[in-house]
Amino acid sequence: MLNFLVKRLLGLLPTLVIVAGLVFLFVHLLPGDPARLAAGPEADDATVALVRADLGLDKPMPQQFVNFFVRIAHGDFGTSTRSKRPVAAEIGERFMPTLMLTLVSMVWAVIFGMAIGIVSAVWRNKWPDRLGMTLAVSGISFPAFAFGMLLMEVFSVQLGWLPIVGDGSWRSYVLPSITLGAAVAAVMARFTRASFVEVLNEDYVRTARAKGVAEQWVVIRHCLRNAMIPVVTMMGLQFGFLLGGSIVVEVVFNWPGMGRLLVDAVAMRDYPVIQAEVLLFSLEFIVINLVVDVLYAVINPTIRFK
Repeated sequence: MLNFLVKRLLGLLPTLVIVAGLVFLFVHLLPGDPARLAAGPEADDATVALVRADLGLDKPMPQQFVNFFVRIAHGDFGTSTRSKRPVAAEIGERFMPTLMLTLVSMVWAVIFGMAIGIVSAVWRNKWPDRLGMTLAVSGISFPAFAFGMLLMEVFSVQLGWLPIVGDGSWRSYVLPSITLGAAVAAVMARFTRASFVEVLNEDYVRTARAKGVAEQWVVIRHCLRNAMIPVVTMMGLQFGFLLGGSIVVEVVFNWPGMGRLLVDAVAMRDYPVIQAEVLLFSLEFIVINLVVDVLYAVINPTIRFK
């Protein structure tokens, strides 16, 4: 296990280098002049040239590329061209709101998604299965921005039960977390159902039933562990998608997280913030995949890593 972890951690470096190079190239292909945006619409050409020199955008592209990598190697992600603050400080302030929203969304999505999936598998082709899969298809099909605005209209504007924007209380997490986690719950329900249907047809499950084991114990003791391996994989991937996919939800609910910061950075062509956020999202996916691989051995001790 230790050798496996060391190899995977060392494998992070070339992946991050490739991602950093691609991010640098893609960001600089965005239309618009960051120096012009930073200087303001009333600035003359001389002022824009001074701002461009201050941002280091007057240097040749290869030199900017090398400086970008050198700064990253020293843990320096640069300074935001929009706020003139260190990028690390900007992201640090926005990371926890996004992480907390993602965790809340993931917890309820996994609980309800797995519950619906298990019930649908046990009573497949019956009304609980049809009802559960109808909810799952609806959750996948409904756009997040439309679902969020619908929830705000009903529960905030019409009923007045929940706040529209975050107020620091648990109530402010309800609508954004439901909006963000709805699609994940739907995916988890469908994936859990498929995994459990396959396991329920195995010989050891039929043997347990033939021995007179109660159905609930067959599901919990014999099916759950074996069915959880592919479900854990999907769970980890969905958690990564939630972290990176909270952009629309944060904009709809004006949530002070990394997604909203990224939208503002793209609008202002804030290259350092865009580059740092995309690198962070990539690192999160890589780490989540590593954690998922380790969880395999926890769920099923027969799995060994070399």
